[in-house]
Amino acid sequence: MNKKMIDTRRLADTFLSLASIDSISGQEKQLAEEIIRLTAPIVSEVLIDQAGLHIGSNTGNLILKIKGNRPVATLMFNAHMDTVEPGLGVRPQYKNGIFTSDGSTILGADDKGAIAIIIETLRIIHEQDLPHGPLDIVFTVCEEIGLKGIKHLDFSMVDAQIGYALDTADTECIITNAPSANHFEIIVHGKDAHAGADPEKGINAISLACKAIAQLELGRVDEETTCNIGFMEAPGATNIVPNRVTVKGEVRSHDEKKLDAVTSRIISTFENVIADFRLKRSDDGLPRMEVRLENEFPKTDIPHDHRVVKMAQKAAANLGRALSLKRTGGGSDANIFFSKGIVTGVIGTGMKDIHTVRESIRLEDMVKTVSLLLEIIDIHSRESLLC
Repeated sequence: MNKKMIDTRRLADTFLSLASIDSISGQEKQLAEEIIRLTAPIVSEVLIDQAGLHIGSNTGNLILKIKGNRPVATLMFNAHMDTVEPGLGVRPQYKNGIFTSDGSTILGADDKGAIAIIIETLRIIHEQDLPHGPLDIVFTVCEEIGLKGIKHLDFSMVDAQIGYALDTADTECIITNAPSANHFEIIVHGKDAHAGADPEKGINAISLACKAIAQLELGRVDEETTCNIGFMEAPGATNIVPNRVTVKGEVRSHDEKKLDAVTSRIISTFENVIADFRLKRSDDGLPRMEVRLENEFPKTDIPHDHRVVKMAQKAAANLGRALSLKRTGGGSDANIFFSKGIVTGVIGTGMKDIHTVRESIRLEDMVKTVSLLLEIIDIHSRESLLC
């Protein structure tokens, strides 16, 4: 494929238009409607599932079906429609080849850069009647708040068994390995009392939680495993011994045994702190704790000789580029696709400083990713029957 085939001005205009549409998690409907409008001449079928009803979004996941002109298996591309906050009233700027916000909000390149790239790719294959197999384009909702959209995706609407998610920064890699993650919430119950008059009568829930947290190994546990406490809340006044504290965190690992071991160690540490206190003093069954544990997403582990990898690497080589294999500590829609038997590599769009008001993306990087998608589609149209 030739880079000159890409209408860079149109790509830029598309991204500026998409970035200007508010689509924080749960409010993606207006963006979905704009995507449908922009792709109307290309798409053979538009599907919206019922995910929004289950997760509180004002729309469901959007699945676009494009008929192929080659008799090969269906290929999927994926991006998410939602953004993090502050994401209301985004005013995108373009200067010297770089898109930014005005500094008061995020830009939304995560993941609207990917959406603009996919739309431009579809326009090119349609306008120039390029060879391509059937395509499933899956735009999800509520990815940023725990992959909720894809977890409720109606997979009966997706025919593809292989594909690519556009949801990382590095345009020179394909992510083949991502960790599994456990989310935990621990609530410690103590006993309230007046902090000045009768502190001895109270059981300080914050103190107990902090003793447990101080014994945990946080951060990078080893090369495959991380652990984090990201939330702690104990509403109340400073003159009251706190009787309740909520602690939230996560464990991630590429090794399921390590994931389970670290998660168990966290829970047992809290249990031991409470048990030790109760040996010294127990007051109507206090202190006590509640634990809520959820596997937030399963791991992705794509063999390096898998067709998804080889096709992307060959596409990059055809463009005079190298595409390295990468293991990440983050999760994406690709994790859920993989767990459902849809092998999904993650490729980059060039977005930088995501989830901050300093977020940016270069038009040049977006063009590079369009070129890569076009080449993947071309290779797939000629070789996918070997799958």
